[in-house]
Amino acid sequence: MHPIRELAAIILIAAISGGCSIKRIAVNKLGNALASTGTTFEGDDDPDLVGDALPFALKLMESLLAESPRHAGLLLATASGFTGYSYAFVGQRADRAFTENVEESNALRGRSRRLYLRAHAYGMRALEVRYAGFGAALDNDPAGALARVRKRDVPLLYWTAAAHGLAISASKDDPEMIAQLPVVEALIQRAMELDEAWREGALPEFLINIEAARSGVKVAERQARMGRHYEQALKLSGGRRASLFVSYAENSCIPAQNRAQFQELLERALHIDADRHPETRLANLMAQRRARWMLGRTDDLFLEGSAPAGKEK
Repeated sequence: MHPIRELAAIILIAAISGGCSIKRIAVNKLGNALASTGTTFEGDDDPDLVGDALPFALKLMESLLAESPRHAGLLLATASGFTGYSYAFVGQRADRAFTENVEESNALRGRSRRLYLRAHAYGMRALEVRYAGFGAALDNDPAGALARVRKRDVPLLYWTAAAHGLAISASKDDPEMIAQLPVVEALIQRAMELDEAWREGALPEFLINIEAARSGVKVAERQARMGRHYEQALKLSGGRRASLFVSYAENSCIPAQNRAQFQELLERALHIDADRHPETRLANLMAQRRARWMLGRTDDLFLEGSAPAGKEK
């Protein structure tokens, strides 16, 4: 049966089924179908179309989870979906609005934080489904809790950590949230132990953002750590991830006031041909959109006459 017709049939069954078991089977089948649609979005060449479609898809996933609350695949898809939507279509709007309307920017930032926290809750629920008592164990013995997690769970570790980390970044005035950063790092470090090369360097790339949010660290030490994560991610990605160049330009070059490297990295991001890598097309297009926006703000981000602060990557 054609996938669209199959999906329609599943929805029809779910709608008219009187028996709970039959309805649950239909819901789980639809959940499986939705959980596997990530590649459809990731390969799209129209970010705005995806941004318009995601809210409906996310609410549909939530309605299915109300019927089948322990569907691990659907929980993962919902966690990743809310994280990606909040970052790409809410958080970045907040950044762009900041220079024109601070009130609107703050409202959007608050919304992105709430969506990240919702995503994090779904990720933790999925980990709890797979490993009973995981949440409590993570609070009391992070190393012991994470030792139970297997390689198949790397995507779940990543998206749960990403949602949590981005919520912390959107809560810079909340000491309790900032104090949770070590838990985020522990999730990513465990994912790297299990599959360092997952998604062509996405894990060490995310550690760049963790270093940027870390407090109480000397500037030189922070820059050195970011540099190591960047080199590792660059090696694993082969230079195919535009987000890596954008992340390093934003988190390392701006604080170091290294204008030349900032511009070089963003130009490198823009020179990536997104169509040559269909599996990451959407992510590259979104990163390139941010790169263009950041390049347009170069004079605002750097002091006049700022020069390279060190060796360019």
